[in-house]
Amino acid sequence: MRLLLIEDDADVSRFIVKGLRESGHTVEHADNGRDGLFLAASENFDAIVLDRMLPGGMDGLKLLETLRATGNRTPVLFLSALAELDDRVKGLKAGGDDYLAKPFAYAELLARLEALARRGQSDAPTTKLRVADLEMDLLARTVRRAGRLIEVQPREFRLLEYLMRHAGQVVTRTMLLEAVWDYHFDPQTNVIDVHISRLRQKIDKDFGTPLIHTVRNAGYIMRGEI
Repeated sequence: MRLLLIEDDADVSRFIVKGLRESGHTVEHADNGRDGLFLAASENFDAIVLDRMLPGGMDGLKLLETLRATGNRTPVLFLSALAELDDRVKGLKAGGDDYLAKPFAYAELLARLEALARRGQSDAPTTKLRVADLEMDLLARTVRRAGRLIEVQPREFRLLEYLMRHAGQVVTRTMLLEAVWDYHFDPQTNVIDVHISRLRQKIDKDFGTPLIHTVRNAGYIMRGEI
């Protein structure tokens, strides 16, 4: 999942970001309401973790009300020390999808986020995929990195789409052969290696951070963080 955390407590933020990244997810972080609103409104996320009490002249309730007014339907999980029934009701009425009180267990936070992301996927089909600064538009069939248009062949597009849909997860040769080439056996060719090499030339070579990584004796993984 690609997640946005809007939380001003540095210790809580480090704990959540570390846990989510170790679980294979991509996380952006903002420590105030205005920066959080900017990220939430300008980028695509599977879910947002939002604190109620934020600096910057915009608290969590106002941020979410503003975001919903623009038509943004990204699932939002409130994470707050304000745990009374009235506080939870206000959060849900402002447009929140779930509410978790502090202190919390990381396992519960992750489970709730995964449930919200599944709910969001069932509500509307995914039309764009994003990993770090790489974006794929599934309708226009285009790929851009850092805003630069990258030309890919149809098979490369399918391969890249599969890697992006499974960002943060190791994908094996067998998985790629079945999903991209419709092979249910290993033809013992280097077709995967050739296409991975071509993709690396196109999306990694001229950029500072490589996104496609080889996992020795396992397969490949796409991730934006080292």
